[in-house]
Amino acid sequence: MRLTSAEIERTLNQFEAQAFPDNHPVVPQLRELFGDHTFFLDRNGLNIVEPTEPTQAGAMAGKVVNLADWNANDLAPHEPQPTDVVIVLGSKH
Repeated sequence: MRLTSAEIERTLNQFEAQAFPDNHPVVPQLRELFGDHTFFLDRNGLNIVEPTEPTQAGAMAGKVVNLADWNANDLAPHEPQPTDVVIVLGSKH
């Protein structure tokens, strides 16, 4: 799922990571491997946000999914692993 700039900002306020800007040279390779997403790098590895059920208050939400772990100084891709981190992306209005 690609996030808007406002959704990226909300995500970074709730999840300690860095977002890859769309113009970063590695993004085309990441999209080829993992699909059209906004990518986040944290201390555990490479992550995306996938849509999930709205919160009880009806706000749009997403779950952080880990795609690759750090292996020495490189990222080691693996099957997508949902984490326990749920991001509130915004209201449905």
